[in-house]
Amino acid sequence: MITWMQRHRKYLVVTIWISTIAFIGAGFVGWGQYSYGDKAGSVAKVGDISITSAELQQSYSNLFNQYNQLFQGKLDEKQAQQFGLQRQALRQLVNQALILNLAKSYGLIISDKELLTIIKSQPAFAKEGNFDKTLYADVLKQNHLTIKEYEESMRKELLIQKTLYLLASGNKAIEEKAITSALGVSDKINYKVLTPAMISLVPNEAELKTLWEKRSGEFKTSPSYDISYVTQTPISVSPTPNEINDYYEMNRQMLKDATGKILTLSEAHTTIIAALNDKATEKEALRLYIDYKKGALQSGVVPKKTTITISSSTFSPELTKEVMTLNDQKPFLKPRKIGNDYIIVKLEKSNPERIKTYEEAKTDVIALYMAEAKKTKLQELAQNSYKTFSGTSSDFLTRNDGAKIAGLSTPEGSEFLTKLFASKQKQGFITLESGNVIIYNVLEQKLLQDKRLADGNAVLKLKGSLLDQGLIKALESKYPVEIYVEGI
Repeated sequence: MITWMQRHRKYLVVTIWISTIAFIGAGFVGWGQYSYGDKAGSVAKVGDISITSAELQQSYSNLFNQYNQLFQGKLDEKQAQQFGLQRQALRQLVNQALILNLAKSYGLIISDKELLTIIKSQPAFAKEGNFDKTLYADVLKQNHLTIKEYEESMRKELLIQKTLYLLASGNKAIEEKAITSALGVSDKINYKVLTPAMISLVPNEAELKTLWEKRSGEFKTSPSYDISYVTQTPISVSPTPNEINDYYEMNRQMLKDATGKILTLSEAHTTIIAALNDKATEKEALRLYIDYKKGALQSGVVPKKTTITISSSTFSPELTKEVMTLNDQKPFLKPRKIGNDYIIVKLEKSNPERIKTYEEAKTDVIALYMAEAKKTKLQELAQNSYKTFSGTSSDFLTRNDGAKIAGLSTPEGSEFLTKLFASKQKQGFITLESGNVIIYNVLEQKLLQDKRLADGNAVLKLKGSLLDQGLIKALESKYPVEIYVEGI
């Protein structure tokens, strides 16, 4: 199978780099709390394969970063919701799980040797052109990943790619000629963009309460944690010359300037004093921690109290996650450094999630009501007006002209044109993931003269799309899909 991997590396490039982009250098983005029903850490199950909440968060983070690049770093959570990134993230994981079920049924695997071959070929882990095991571990650690997590993800990506490749045929020459016309079609259209903002609604209390009663399980509080904590502020010490010299001798290899040159004792003096002060502060924080555990805090030391959730916390995400691991048997967290201070946290009480009262959920209920009601009204408006509307006339457009649709972002424009060229209707309307609806009328159609449109990559992309669509539909009928996550 190593031979197969090497022979067909060009088909693996996309999958490999999807995985690399997903994990190496991509910031983590979350979207808040959702209810996961009674299935603990799983958000869905597809056949024999469970999808975890961590995988869903990572999938969403990857999508967010990809869209954010298109928006030149200006994408926010509100826009992400409009584009339906949450649904897309879950859909991607479901599709992957369907293919993994198929691979499992045929006994396909990615061996350790195959996996190592691919990992060693990735530039992110290469030093002077060669794979470096230490660099590999360091890069993953910097991106908050363990080697096990990364390799499990890579194994899945490669297994999916192998499965799809085995289902695909190899000769492209005839196919390129056959689909040149299809890819070279251009349409001149008249269109109008309908947005939810065009719909004006004023919900009444009865409608809102009815919606809440019907779907109250979707409106839940986040788990919260009542905590108390004490802080150890920085201590200044007066180290002796011998103590300063001893520290320098023990740590001189780490005391370097910007060019990597080791600092002299005189040059490192300020840094050494700061390090010794921090060491003394940490030592005092440990004493405070012991006193806190014993209930023997000195008079004048009064713990502060607060309540935190995963999405609402005064602490860093890392410290917040640590606090969430505390329990009645282990309520104390050892000193953790925040800035120049050290903090010791005690869990007073855990508050599990619960269904919100109507008043607590009202803001969310209104948002859900407005979104669904506007969607329905927008569909009705499109249905009633697509045959008679007056809109904007375009130049001739191909499926690659997503940036030329006025009123739509480039991703929306690409989505619209993809669906338009897949439609057989001269007139109609198309609903986008963002919720916008475009009503259109194809005025004229022509074939382009550029025969290069149907190159090898285009053929592979089109074949892959058609294969995926048919395959996914077939697999959905074979492997049951259970979705536990609510609110997406």
